[in-house]
Parts: sequence; C-alpha cells; structure tokens
Amino acid sequence: MKRLALAASLAAFGLLAAAPALAALKPGDKAPDFTAPAALAGKDFEFKLSKALKKGPVVLYFFPAAYTSGCTAEAHEFAEATPEFEKLGATVIGVTGGNVDRIKEFSKEHCRDKFAVAAASPALIKDYDVKLPLKDTMSNRTSYVIAPGGKVLLAYSDLNFQGHVTQTMEAVKAYKAGKKK
Repeated sequence: MKRLALAASLAAFGLLAAAPALAALKPGDKAPDFTAPAALAGKDFEFKLSKALKKGPVVLYFFPAAYTSGCTAEAHEFAEATPEFEKLGATVIGVTGGNVDRIKEFSKEHCRDKFAVAAASPALIKDYDVKLPLKDTMSNRTSYVIAPGGKVLLAYSDLNFQGHVTQTMEAVKAYKAGKKK
C-alpha cells in the first residue's frame, strides 16, 4: 500500500514537472526592475534591467540551474541565436537561482561569451513568479521579452527548453516590425 501511495505521488510530481508552468507576468504588465550579480565571458559585472532596456528590448530567460543538461542545451541555443537578437537590437540575459556560484564559468563555457547570465535572488524569483515547484530558490523555465519602456511583450513558460529561442525571437521580430510602421 505504501509503495502504491509513493508511486502515485511520484507520478503526480512527474506530471507537474512536465506540464508547462504559467508565468505570473502577462503581456502588457510592467516588468519589475532589478539589479543582479552577473557574468559575461567569465567577467563579473552588475546587471540592471532598466539600463539594458535603454538599448532596446530585453530577452530575459529564467532557467533552473547552470550545468544541468536542459539548461546547458538552452544556453547553447540562445548563444547561437544571440547575433540575430543583437541585429534586432535586443539584449539576451539568462537568469538562474541554481548553481549561482558557477555562473562566471557557465557564461564562458556554455553561453559562449555571447550573452550574460545573472544570479537570481529569491526576491527576484518571487517578483517574476517563476519559482520552481518544491524548490524556493530555483526558477522554472520562463522566457520574457520586455520592451524598452518596461512592458512585457511575451511571457513563455515551459520546462522543456526547446521553443524558448523560437518564441522569443518571434516576439522580438514582431516588436521590431511594429516599430517600423
């Protein structure tokens, strides 16, 4: 009986973990400004969202933890796409609450020196409501595109890393096309 209850609990958790999470911020919402310790190409700096937004839209993607298979694959995809995001005037920033002591080396090895990665505090995870179920200090996988004025253009949540680059690229392109009208 205990085995059956344990199996049912594990199955329920598996379904919860596999289901897309819902981002709290919706398109049209104002994105909370924040400052966080970050690294780019292995060098430490302080990332400030409002400063980055002065340059253009920001692709802000939360991921659970550096040096995990899905997060490493997602970082590679964003690294490959960063030159195209830059051509569109967008800044890419990855944010994680997991393995934050390793973001400096992760920015060099897996972000391939192309975009920065920042450490998410529990307050930042709460402000963006991207808490990974059962892990208060880690974020789920949610990508936002934020317009220079701070308005959320896209909120896309899915624990599967595939699709985040495509979704954010489409939102940046739509924003850029709308600006030309």
